[in-house]
Amino acid sequence: MSELINAREERGADISRGGPYYGELIEQVRGLMDRARLVSPTDELALDAIGILKQLNDKLDAAVVNEWSTPTWTRFDLPARGNITLPPFMIDHADSSGVDARLTFRNYHLGGNNAAHGGQVAVGFDDLLGMAAAMHAGSITRTASLTVDYRSVTPLNTELKVRAWAERQEGRKVFVRATLHDGDRLCAEAHGLFIVLKPGQA
Repeated sequence: MSELINAREERGADISRGGPYYGELIEQVRGLMDRARLVSPTDELALDAIGILKQLNDKLDAAVVNEWSTPTWTRFDLPARGNITLPPFMIDHADSSGVDARLTFRNYHLGGNNAAHGGQVAVGFDDLLGMAAAMHAGSITRTASLTVDYRSVTPLNTELKVRAWAERQEGRKVFVRATLHDGDRLCAEAHGLFIVLKPGQA
């Protein structure tokens, strides 16, 4: 993990970006997302919540920045770097040999019957495979293809283990694989192709 942080810091990363309360802010947003996924409000509660959320959104508008200035590029101290579009995960190890992470799908990620939505599983794989590809190549990569095979039910609110690694690199092409486990049980596995970006390429 330290190698990953150091690599980002060399590019100007700052794990203090967003301030000391950013992590708690993101956790409260995740809590809201969890509740919104399952809530069945009365009219009174819905109207009250709408008013509160409108006021909050107006306040947050003043702090909106461009994508490259957001804390989610640099906050490796937070689950999924504080990126609410990702299922929260913490990195245990990351270097050119691969990435090991602990990931939890929450109520927001529900597909049905207390299982994670398959698309959310793919989102988690995509981010961690991209990290593995970038660490292997020593450069930023972009997803070219991603295939997920679902082997068993992926539970919610359970800490799962992800292992992602690069199998080989051919020029700008990085071929990657990953597994998702609940204990010894394989929930899903993935393989994909990531492309190393050319200098200045978005």
